[in-house]
Amino acid sequence: MKGYFRKAFPQSRITRTAQLERSSPDEGTVAGSKQPEGTGKQRRADDGVQSVERALELLEALADPGAAKGVSELARATGLPMATVHRLLATMANRGYVRQDVSSHKYTLGSHMIRLGEAAARHFAQFARPYLAELMEASGETANLAVLEDGQVAYVAQVASRHHRVRMFTEVGRRVHPHTSGVGKVVLAFRPRAEVEALLAKTGLPRRTPRTITDPARFLAELDKVAGQGYAIDSGEEEVGVRCLAVPVFGVGGSVAAMSVSAPEGRLQDRDIERVLPEMLRISAALSAAFLTASSMAPPSRVDGGQNRR
Repeated sequence: MKGYFRKAFPQSRITRTAQLERSSPDEGTVAGSKQPEGTGKQRRADDGVQSVERALELLEALADPGAAKGVSELARATGLPMATVHRLLATMANRGYVRQDVSSHKYTLGSHMIRLGEAAARHFAQFARPYLAELMEASGETANLAVLEDGQVAYVAQVASRHHRVRMFTEVGRRVHPHTSGVGKVVLAFRPRAEVEALLAKTGLPRRTPRTITDPARFLAELDKVAGQGYAIDSGEEEVGVRCLAVPVFGVGGSVAAMSVSAPEGRLQDRDIERVLPEMLRISAALSAAFLTASSMAPPSRVDGGQNRR
């Protein structure tokens, strides 16, 4: 079934948009040469874009697992000058995007990011709903969309099966541990290994059922397998008697979500997976492409499933 993933995502392990190179304002100009009219305005515009890029780099660094971070630590993580980090943090703190601890003087993401994150998840769920409906019709089973939030997997959308009287129902907004669910496995499989290990060290691998994987080495091996084949299966690891098949949804920078179908174990056997998986990968690839197009970005760069990357 590995070949289905490569056909659905022909560039797999997919790409991410090349980041703009930072350059000094005078790079590429000849001393003493006359600058074209309007160069000053263009330079100011470029400086504005560069400031936005740098602010986003700081927010992404603060979103990485771990404790609050100081200015020097953020400067090392982003490669930005200390003065620039100070200036940008002060601006974002005034707007509520970051928060400084009064005792340690270190920074974390601010409360305003919660509202933005909730709105983004809500909009993404609305955007994905037609694809979930198509997946439900193709599989006959309940279709779900989930994202990774604060170390847990949050279900943000669902289209319930209309083909069976006995059907699975996961409440939208419910959160589960990523190691117990197919959606969690498939999202973590395409994340940097260091990020995954930091998450596991923080949350552990608590047992939900007798089938839950609780050994870290075994779980990391499972993620390597998922990254190689392009899909994940949860066989009663979160809930006894329930089986889940999940595939990734890719966005800028890698896997941003997971689509899944869930059903009683008897209705999602290996033969059923063989039938459903190609359609799941096709629909997931279509959603990924539509999401990237809607974001006005090129497809994401290579995602190193199970390997380190910056």
